[in-house]
Amino acid sequence: MKKLDKLILQAFAGPFFLTFAVVQFIFLMQFMMKYMDDLVGKDLGLGVIAQLLFYFSVLIVPISLPLAVLLSSLMTFGTLGEHHELTAIKTAGISLTRILRPVLLVSVLLAGGAFWFNNTIVPMANLEAYSLLWDVRQQKLALDIREGVFYNGIPGYTIKVNQKLGENGDILKGVMIYDHTQSSGSMRVILADSGRMFTRFGGQYLGLELFRGRMYVEQPSTDNRSGANFVRQNFGRNLITFSLASFGLDRTKTELFASNKMMLNLNQLAHFTDSLHQRLRTERVQLITQLNPYYTYLRFDTTGRAAALRVQNWKVSAAELQPVSLNITQQAANRARNVRSFLGTSAERLTNLNKETANYRIESFKKFTQSAAILLMFLIGAPLGAIIKKGGLGVPILVSIVFFIIYYVLSIMGEKYGREMVLPVGPGMWLATTLLLPVGLFFLYQARHDSGLLDINWAQLLPTWLRWPIRGYKKAS
Repeated sequence: MKKLDKLILQAFAGPFFLTFAVVQFIFLMQFMMKYMDDLVGKDLGLGVIAQLLFYFSVLIVPISLPLAVLLSSLMTFGTLGEHHELTAIKTAGISLTRILRPVLLVSVLLAGGAFWFNNTIVPMANLEAYSLLWDVRQQKLALDIREGVFYNGIPGYTIKVNQKLGENGDILKGVMIYDHTQSSGSMRVILADSGRMFTRFGGQYLGLELFRGRMYVEQPSTDNRSGANFVRQNFGRNLITFSLASFGLDRTKTELFASNKMMLNLNQLAHFTDSLHQRLRTERVQLITQLNPYYTYLRFDTTGRAAALRVQNWKVSAAELQPVSLNITQQAANRARNVRSFLGTSAERLTNLNKETANYRIESFKKFTQSAAILLMFLIGAPLGAIIKKGGLGVPILVSIVFFIIYYVLSIMGEKYGREMVLPVGPGMWLATTLLLPVGLFFLYQARHDSGLLDINWAQLLPTWLRWPIRGYKKAS
């Protein structure tokens, strides 16, 4: 490796790792804010939160890499241009494409690694992340008994506390408990002047020690009169234990989520896509056969009586046509309505199946487009940095955000068009790359010719046989 390559790679490495870390952090916070309502108030513990952070940080690597390459390329070559190092290197007879080559090779390696990562690691991380998130969403909120509010979080019990005292809020005043756990259907009501709340057996149970209270137990009526009787019992101290098993995080088997398109690699996606295509073709062929029972071909004789016929060639001459009775007309109208309803249902089913097939194909294309985005961002960022000659974090960040937003919006549009079948899935997924690739090639052309961003020689863009009028006009002027 030549000293020039080492110099450029060293200038690229620092901004790349810094911007990659910053972009990872920003996207990770965006993910966590998206699911914040599902995490707050459930006492998940640091272990579960750490797992979610790790899995989501893995998922956003394919998104962060293109932006990190764009920003670091802009900063690297913008700094070299700002310090006149690019000018010195070009003065030595080295072309711009040679200067860009080491970072281009790194970008190619990153694109290949991103493809492998997207196809191998991301599906497994998706499976773990979203199965854990599903279990977190199903978990109840942590035990939170508030003053003056009926609490129904513990199965079979309704608890109300008038006042909570103490440093941890474990001293209770004015306790009311409705107990619905009796198998006979009767209900117990417990009233206490005060109480103390604490956990038992490693937090698996909640202990509620009540003082100076009364218990009302409902007893079925022994006579024929409606209603029920209550038996009252006074107590000075009573200890009630509640199970907190329903507040634990129960993990669902990950195999139940394994068939989702986000959890599949390319081979598995291809298998599912082929199966859906085969099913779609089969249902389209069967549609014609399923329509046959809705049709009956009738020919009328001279007496007006109709007979159902199986006709291979159902062309009927004008002499054979007779007036149709009202009953036959109603039957025909009913059959037409049935056909319309059947076709509407079948069309909706086939459309949904076609969209499901498109979703699997979109997931396959994502693994390629997200990797190609790294090379595209390098092609935009490196020449643009050499043109604007501005390093640091000011102008490069602004330019990077603008181009990344453009790429992101175009990607979302193409994906939506493919999902809604406005465009074929392939052109829709490559829409952003196709539209931004000429922009990157234009920046590279301008940088190679030491031109400004808007310094365009329109004559160079014309064919040779069209340039002579322009040259003649310039000479005449």
